[in-house]
Amino acid sequence: RLQGSMASAPLDSLLNFSAPLDVTLLETVVSTVYTGEPSQMAAAQRVLSQLQDRIASEDAAGALNWFRVDTILEAPALSTSTKFYALQILENAIKFRWKTLPAQQQAGIKAFIVNLVIQKSSSEETFRSEKVFMTKLNVILVQIVKQEWPHNWPSFISDIVNSSKANETLCENNMAILKLLSEEVFDFSRDEMTSAKAKKLKQSFNADFSLIFQLCEYILGHSTKQSLLVCTFQTLLKFLNWIPLGYIFETALVKTLVYNFLPLPAFRNDVLACLTEVGSLDIGTIYESLTGEVGAAYDACFEVLFTEVATALCVGVGGKPPPMVPPDTDMARAYAEGSADDETFIRNLALFLTCFFRQHLPIAEKTAQTNPALLQSAMGLLVAISHVEDMEIFKICLEYWNVLTSDLYHTECHFQPPPQSALVLTPATLTPVTSPRLQLYAPILNKLRVLMVSRMAKPEEVLIVEDENGEIVRETMKDSDAIIMYKTMRETLVYLTHLNYDDTENIMLEKLQYQVDGSQWSWHNLNKLCWAVGSISGAMSEEDEKRFLVTVIKDLLGLCEMKRGKDNKAVVASNIMYVVGQYPRFLRAHWKFLKTVVNKLFEFMHELHPGVQDMAVDTFLKIAQKCRRKFVVLQVGEAMPFIDELCLGLRQTISDLEPGQIHVFYEALGYMVSAQVDVPTRDRLLIKLMEWPNQMWEEILAQAKQTSGESLQDPATMKQLQNIIRTNERIATALGHPYTVQLGHIYLPLLDVYKAYSEMINSTIAAAQSNAHVMHTSGVRAMRAVKKETLKLLVTYIERSEDNELVLNKFVPALLDPVLGDYVRSIPAARDPEVLSLFCSLINKLQSLMTPQVPRVFEAVFKSTLDMITKNFEDFLEHRLNLFSLLRAINHHCFPALLTEESNFTLMIESIKWAFKHTERNVAETGLHTLLELLQNVQASQVMNAFYQAYYVGLLQDVFSVLTDTLHKPGFKLQATILAHLFLAVEAGAITAPLWPQDGSSAATSNTQYVRELLMQMLSASFPNLTQTQLTGAINGMFENCKDQANFKQHLRDFLVQLKEFGDSTELFAEERQAELDSKAGELRKRQGGGPRPIHPHPR
Repeated sequence: RLQGSMASAPLDSLLNFSAPLDVTLLETVVSTVYTGEPSQMAAAQRVLSQLQDRIASEDAAGALNWFRVDTILEAPALSTSTKFYALQILENAIKFRWKTLPAQQQAGIKAFIVNLVIQKSSSEETFRSEKVFMTKLNVILVQIVKQEWPHNWPSFISDIVNSSKANETLCENNMAILKLLSEEVFDFSRDEMTSAKAKKLKQSFNADFSLIFQLCEYILGHSTKQSLLVCTFQTLLKFLNWIPLGYIFETALVKTLVYNFLPLPAFRNDVLACLTEVGSLDIGTIYESLTGEVGAAYDACFEVLFTEVATALCVGVGGKPPPMVPPDTDMARAYAEGSADDETFIRNLALFLTCFFRQHLPIAEKTAQTNPALLQSAMGLLVAISHVEDMEIFKICLEYWNVLTSDLYHTECHFQPPPQSALVLTPATLTPVTSPRLQLYAPILNKLRVLMVSRMAKPEEVLIVEDENGEIVRETMKDSDAIIMYKTMRETLVYLTHLNYDDTENIMLEKLQYQVDGSQWSWHNLNKLCWAVGSISGAMSEEDEKRFLVTVIKDLLGLCEMKRGKDNKAVVASNIMYVVGQYPRFLRAHWKFLKTVVNKLFEFMHELHPGVQDMAVDTFLKIAQKCRRKFVVLQVGEAMPFIDELCLGLRQTISDLEPGQIHVFYEALGYMVSAQVDVPTRDRLLIKLMEWPNQMWEEILAQAKQTSGESLQDPATMKQLQNIIRTNERIATALGHPYTVQLGHIYLPLLDVYKAYSEMINSTIAAAQSNAHVMHTSGVRAMRAVKKETLKLLVTYIERSEDNELVLNKFVPALLDPVLGDYVRSIPAARDPEVLSLFCSLINKLQSLMTPQVPRVFEAVFKSTLDMITKNFEDFLEHRLNLFSLLRAINHHCFPALLTEESNFTLMIESIKWAFKHTERNVAETGLHTLLELLQNVQASQVMNAFYQAYYVGLLQDVFSVLTDTLHKPGFKLQATILAHLFLAVEAGAITAPLWPQDGSSAATSNTQYVRELLMQMLSASFPNLTQTQLTGAINGMFENCKDQANFKQHLRDFLVQLKEFGDSTELFAEERQAELDSKAGELRKRQGGGPRPIHPHPR
């Protein structure tokens, strides 16, 4: 047991490089990490991390001579964990410091690892028992190969292929190594190696691939060892997306896979994955210019692939029964009751069929000219798989069905038979005429409609949630997987309905009949059916829709009467309301029905059964949005417009609703009022509508006046105020600019209430001697809630208003002191981030009109908020996001205001730097966007030279600092765009003032020279592992590529890869680079030689 908590003696001795490594102590420390007490484990982990860091910071050759990995790996007494630790140290040295090791040491490490791999993988027993250890060894060997091949190890591929024929276990491990290498070069090379190195390795792989392919063919033809064959298929899978197509289509590979291995349960999943990769190949993108006979030849290859795989699945291999999947197999049941291997097989079947059809459907359809049953069987199999109760499999299938139905709708819905067609001559077939394609797919589309109706996803729903103040609020569910699935399914079912609405209608009515007769009755089935019925609104002709909907509603009403129990009745009723709400065209055309529905909803608003009131107000809102005009116009047979009638009984209608439901009800009324085009009538309606909330508002103000504001602190009053303001906010959302009439009535008193609560909060905090916990008391939280609701109302109004001059002259002046003054005076914890949102909305709305007000806004919120957020990166997250959004809005719309005060400008630059250094992605991204827009504004202004003289160097250094750390990777694209802008400003000579210090400390004579020298100095100090040659090449490349964004980004990526490595590998590719440059120069001369001009002796 380790004494104490890894005291200094063991620590010093493990980190003492002057004494030999104590292997026994190392073993003790490693085992403590896994088996010790918690405190010991933490101490041991710290020691190991320090040792690893220390070795990484020392000279690599000396460190590896001291930490003898070979001795540790060969010591039988040491545990696997210790050996793993040693391998980790060796892997880091190879990845990042290989070029700094002497050639002799490189050769020694390479020989040791190769021999160890061969030794361990030659014995079946060792290979199986030390599988995890072998995997790590293979990874290290691949790291060496990436460094040495092809320059120093040109025979690597032939070595590995030749050794594979000696022993099947060794061969299996060699296939695993080739798979790893393929992944490293083709899949993961982007951030791990420079583009030149990746290109060279890909070329080497392609040049030697014939040897690897021969090995694969040899294994498939001669081996019977299951694990070796599985490993070969998995390795082949990694090759298929990059090897030359000849290896796939001009050999017996596909036939071998289908005939010899696909039917065997042990191999079917890996083989199917390989065939999916082949079936997914897009020849057009591989060879952009591939046309004519060559393209047609590949079409024939894909035709053979489809025919042979589909035949094996649906008929039997080579057309000889039994099929791999018997017809009429219940795939959902097979998946539910099958093994994990069966589940994978069904998933792989879905992938093969969807990938092939998505890429090559015309080829599959071509086979249907001679054998339509094969395509129909394959499509039928995919429909059967779509019934599997697994969300991922269903998504795979659904995405394809959406593509297919969309294609059929856009190409076949308006099908016209050719004039000479026999179809035209037969009167019975004249209307409608079905295209041959639709006839081919008819049985599949029928099954697909049944599938969509029975599995319909849940539509967007309103969630009832509790906010930070314990209030129940309603939120619409947005952008979840369920919503995306509903939208895809709805779109697919709409296409299917357009393709044959009779079939869709029959399926839905049949399923509804099963609900009525009770044979398939369940809440789940009824919900799905009604969601499906609601989703196809508008997909039929108006007459057909009317007939269909009347039948559905009649049956549902009968079902509601028939069912016993409140729960059952509530489910049926909510479905009736959902369906009705989805068919606004029908409602608009049938006023009596619409009125009956709305009155029925009002009845439901008094029904206290859980969920019924929510359903009623949501449906009322939906109908009000889609049929709003019907409620404000006098309908035939009515004494007054419906909205007037509604206002008369308003209090009674909403008497049993919760506050959140009342807000939704008022929003619905707002949409109705917005449909009234006569302005005086609309204003009269609005005042009438707001009569009750305004009456409560006046009573609260009168009471506050009598009690000198004391009554405002009453919890019930604060709750009432929140609800009144929320009601106003919902009306403003629905009504838009006409809400001005109501806001004018309450605006100034509203700001007085805001100011009163600000003063009460500040005095409460002062009385508590700024104790932070006072912010969380119910009283202060309720007061802040009123303020937040006020700000939210103002933001909504500003965003919906249409008269900018009115907002600027009537609303902004009154706003400044109560809101901005309060923000400055409050303690940080009491400042509302919504204030920042409010002014951001004002600037985005009024744009340059707000320029005169910006200094005031800047002075009030900027410095105070910056002090709050620059203490760390965690506190006041909402303030951070809102402040930088405000900053971006000011820069975008009111840029001249920033130039009036130099100190403000400097503060803004520092804020932007703080933003893009932020670890919160949204903040960092806003900072980068703001900086880019600022640079573009500066470029077009008179102050460009002065700006760059003051800030160019600092910005360049700070953007480089975030580019080269690992915390800000997501911002790479914007960072690269900003750097290209900065380099181009110098390279193109846009900056005419000198950027270098004029005190004689710099010998630079041009901005280009100065920036190059500055970068060389900055980068060599930060990254001592890079040589002068590497840095010069990197800096030159930045200037050369700054006009081409794509090349500039690739150059930066290569530079970031080089930062991780010690030692220069550029000379390895110098020859290829020179050849490329010579080739380009030759092309340039040819082009220039075409004209009379002399060739420039020094082209840039």
